[in-house]
Amino acid sequence: MTKLHSFRAIRPTRDKAHLVVTRPVSTYSKSVLQAKLESNPYSFIRIIHPEFDKQIPQTNPNSKERFELVRNKYHEFLDENIVFQDETPHLYLYQQSTPTHVFLGIIGGASVDEYEKDKIKKHEATLTSREAMFTDYLDLVGYNAEPVLLSYPSNETLEESYAKISAERPEYEFSTTDRTKHELWILSSEEEQLVKAEFSKMDATYIADGHHRSASSAGLSKRRSLKGENNESSDYFLAFFMDEKRLNIREFNRLVDHLNDLSDYAFLEKLKENFTVTLLEKASKPEQEHHITMNLSGTWYLLIVKPELYATTDPVACLDPEILTQTILTPVLGIEDLKSNASIRFIPGNLGLDAISAPITQGKAKVGFVLYPVTIDQVKKVADNQLIMPPKSTWVEPKLRSGLTIYEIEK
Repeated sequence: MTKLHSFRAIRPTRDKAHLVVTRPVSTYSKSVLQAKLESNPYSFIRIIHPEFDKQIPQTNPNSKERFELVRNKYHEFLDENIVFQDETPHLYLYQQSTPTHVFLGIIGGASVDEYEKDKIKKHEATLTSREAMFTDYLDLVGYNAEPVLLSYPSNETLEESYAKISAERPEYEFSTTDRTKHELWILSSEEEQLVKAEFSKMDATYIADGHHRSASSAGLSKRRSLKGENNESSDYFLAFFMDEKRLNIREFNRLVDHLNDLSDYAFLEKLKENFTVTLLEKASKPEQEHHITMNLSGTWYLLIVKPELYATTDPVACLDPEILTQTILTPVLGIEDLKSNASIRFIPGNLGLDAISAPITQGKAKVGFVLYPVTIDQVKKVADNQLIMPPKSTWVEPKLRSGLTIYEIEK
């Protein structure tokens, strides 16, 4: 059973929605971030970066003092009616349309209890230090502004319901400069009942993006429970529930700075132990699983994994990112820890092949590997077996915006 929690969203006034919502701060360059802070007084970034106001004392990142400034700025937005809170709890239908994809699903509260019981399934490990930091953040600022992305098995009844709801005029309809259209509908009581009934038939949902956010929400619920401060709002966390077939899962490619003192010829000879190596006439992405394309010193090759490497029932060992690590990155290139080694970089597949070839041409990298995307079925198999995906295995879209529907965590 999957439970959806209706909540009283804090959200922008209709005329300012396109100005308030923002991509995660980490996706902006310093210059773009500065320009947005300077030019848009309504941007949610002003809340996240309150020290932009020169009259406010500067504080250390991730400190209690910084979090207090964030909370104060958030309440300024409320006081100035830039954002407001719905009078009654709702679920919200959200659609994000890009030039290539349409992402549609429900914004609501996901259950911490289901997370703890592994009814919300995970496929990534989280860092304890980041969990603790985010838990402190949520506890002090008192809101959750960026949804965790959860996927669920396809459901025809839900799709039919979404089609009827989205045929009506949305509460919000605006486009952002990345050529993405955003639309939001508020569900009626009858519509909510139907949606919740269909979700109640589902055994589990899967985290597609947001492992640290969900873990920190669970940490906050536990902390408040121990203090006797928990209530219904801290027993749920903000989530966007979407049909798994609507997800766009891209690959994370790899760039490496060196060949571990090997010549190009010696490196290629090493690869032939586990791959069939073929010279390519031009740059290309792999066309199927267990095929990897490689740019070595500006020349492209196709690496075909030998069958004995993936003829295994282990859900992780048969994944191309893991095969690449276990056959090339660690034993040949000497990269033991992908999370901390400075000689390897991870390039999202949406950036294209130029993001691999350009650094190599410029002498900023030596070799690049382009992977075939991992499938949702592979992700689910790893999660169902309570295993962990290799680092940087998936680049999942949609990338959700902050500040569209804010979930208030009351004390």
